Amino acid sequence: MICVKPVIASSIPRTARGYVVSVKLPRVYEGKPTPRRYGVQKTFLYNQYTRMLEASDNSPIIFLQHTNFAAQRLQKLRRDIADANAKFSVSLSSPTSSPVEIGAPTLAVMQTSLFGVALRDFAPLDAGQAAQIAGLLKGGLAVLTLPSFNPPQLDAILRALDRSVPPKKPGIAQPAPIKPQDEPGFIPGRKMQRVKPVLTPELVVMGALIERRVFGMEGVRDVSKLPTLDTLRAQIAGLLSSPAVQLAAILSEASGGKLARTLEGLKKGLEESQSAEASS
Repeated sequence: MICVKPVIASSIPRTARGYVVSVKLPRVYEGKPTPRRYGVQKTFLYNQYTRMLEASDNSPIIFLQHTNFAAQRLQKLRRDIADANAKFSVSLSSPTSSPVEIGAPTLAVMQTSLFGVALRDFAPLDAGQAAQIAGLLKGGLAVLTLPSFNPPQLDAILRALDRSVPPKKPGIAQPAPIKPQDEPGFIPGRKMQRVKPVLTPELVVMGALIERRVFGMEGVRDVSKLPTLDTLRAQIAGLLSSPAVQLAAILSEASGGKLARTLEGLKKGLEESQSAEASS
């Protein structure tokens, strides 16, 4: 008698991996403690993700989608980010043109299920913002955190990411694995040496959380083109002080006897304009 193993249509292959950031309420099972209790490692990651979200008011969070990254390639990406940050200096348009020490950004690969739980439980973000962030994230998730909101620094790091992991050209697919029977020297019954296909890593900026505001892919690029806060403050101060400077210049030119002549000229100008309006 031959026993045939039943095929379950809903079974998932062991090689399949799911990356889902869900902020929905957990399902309640009978006999299970509520809220759910995590082990030591998961509790550590949950607390780490919560602290990261709490610091997002001052430290921007950039969400990245990574594909086909080996451990060595991920280490090289971290070195490229560190090199770009080390070469970064303040812009010459800033009030201080000398280079200053900038805090180092941090790149971390996230566990999507636990990050979804931390995102759902983070009180300062409402349900709409949490769902918006979850909708942006697809595939493998990595997070790049910056020490402070500095648009030129963000722009330098984004350019370093594009150089380190060039964007994938449209129409180019990853090579499919070669089956043993498709090899030219395949002999039935003989074990062939397995050769892993060379996969090209991909990295895509999916969005960001900056000062508790959610930005999409294009919004992150737009924010990186802004000047520094010090430059913006200097520009605003210049706009506010320009009327007072102009008034002081007029009064200095009209000092002494010039003041009477200036007022007299202003009076004649007003009289001429009024007479022209009356004649018309």
